[in-house]
Amino acid sequence: MENMAIMCAGFTTGNVNHDEFNDWYDTEHIPERLRVRGFINAERWIGADDPAIALATYDLTSLDVLQSAPYRAFSGENQSPWTRRVESQLGKIGRFTGTQFKPGHQAAPSLAGALLFVAMNVSAPAEEELNAWYDTEHVPRLSTVPGCLCARRFKAASGPNQYCALYHLETPDVCASPQWKSPAVTPWTVRMRAHTSAHLRIVMRRYAKA
Repeated sequence: MENMAIMCAGFTTGNVNHDEFNDWYDTEHIPERLRVRGFINAERWIGADDPAIALATYDLTSLDVLQSAPYRAFSGENQSPWTRRVESQLGKIGRFTGTQFKPGHQAAPSLAGALLFVAMNVSAPAEEELNAWYDTEHVPRLSTVPGCLCARRFKAASGPNQYCALYHLETPDVCASPQWKSPAVTPWTVRMRAHTSAHLRIVMRRYAKA
């Protein structure tokens, strides 16, 4: 079975009318995608500390979905005038696509109130050790923290980062708790930091339509 995939798109929204931005996302952008076979879900997130940060995450059956005719019918050069106008006013944080590395076939839980998005690059000599650290120490420890509903890792197909980890949480406060912070100070964690770069860490809360 082919591993599932993800598409994440992040923006800053300080220069756009927020009512129009939300109407566009809710009535055109997301419905377009959910009509495409292979899109499993679509979730919107807002910065927990900065409401001008917006992130959307889409679980996919595989990355092939993004090359399908139904998806290409409204993406790229085929974007609607509304999409072009709204996106021209947005600041780009980045777009990440990747294949689910661990556990492989897990969709996002539907009731999460928050999301921690973490992305990074790793030096080639340390890549194997990074994966071992993530899979045998870091993620298992974080997965047991109360309020952590799901922890998944993705290897990039496109975007500025090689790896991405998504943690679905009950609330944004989960990743500020002492239990969450304790795995960040292990000797293995400290050693791996020296081999990683281009870090991106964003704590989000679930978008709720007004």
